[in-house]
Amino acid sequence: MSIALLGNYPLLAQKALPQFQHYFKEAGFEGSFSLYDLNKKEYATTDKADFTKTTSPASTFKVPNTFIALETGAVRDKMEVIKWDGTPKRMKIWERDYHLALAYKNSAFWFYQEIAKRVGEEKYHDYLKALSYGNEDISGGLTLFWLGSSLKISPKNQLEVLQKIQAETAPFSARTYRIGKEIMVEEKTDAYTLRAKTGWADTKPTHVGWYVGYVETKGNVYFFATRLYQPDARQSDRFGRQRKEITRKILGDLGVL
Repeated sequence: MSIALLGNYPLLAQKALPQFQHYFKEAGFEGSFSLYDLNKKEYATTDKADFTKTTSPASTFKVPNTFIALETGAVRDKMEVIKWDGTPKRMKIWERDYHLALAYKNSAFWFYQEIAKRVGEEKYHDYLKALSYGNEDISGGLTLFWLGSSLKISPKNQLEVLQKIQAETAPFSARTYRIGKEIMVEEKTDAYTLRAKTGWADTKPTHVGWYVGYVETKGNVYFFATRLYQPDARQSDRFGRQRKEITRKILGDLGVL
């Protein structure tokens, strides 16, 4: 298979993944799917331009934020409870007390906003720089910078950050990696372990939906980043679920799942 170069990173030639574009068309959304194959040390994408385009990470930032929270002691462990303050939330499921593991699973944004206050700007600057996470810009506000605000990241960079977490080359302790990776697990079978996170930035004029993570099989690791776009004026109830559905279809076709 021929290899094309994208910046300093090897990228499988476009002919490798166009067969998956029909999944986006059938769902009625624009977007892309990108992959990094650890054994082959190769990147592949359905859209070379979208591969390096930056947008808000939204709740996919909960991946590094979980590790940062544990490492800095913003929470003692995955079961430390932070009390809900009783104010109404956008989703009823968020109106309860939360611990880190459940907050990650249910994407409870208020919990991570409280975490952000405990971490503080200085430590975020340090960790975002160490991770080379997106544009490293937290100027949009300590509790908002990842929520459709100043922080931006591309699918390429999502894959790079996930590689650092999986390989444990970012500046976190063994304990933090152990707990953080446990929290990330979405599905575990005899054949593979899937660690992942969704994200949804309801920005105008276009919403951005993410599904990022990695699949560890017995012989390889596959990192993925799927991003969908939805015009704010044309909202669909399919948008949220299609992030995962498209991803799983492609990973299934590739023989990963």
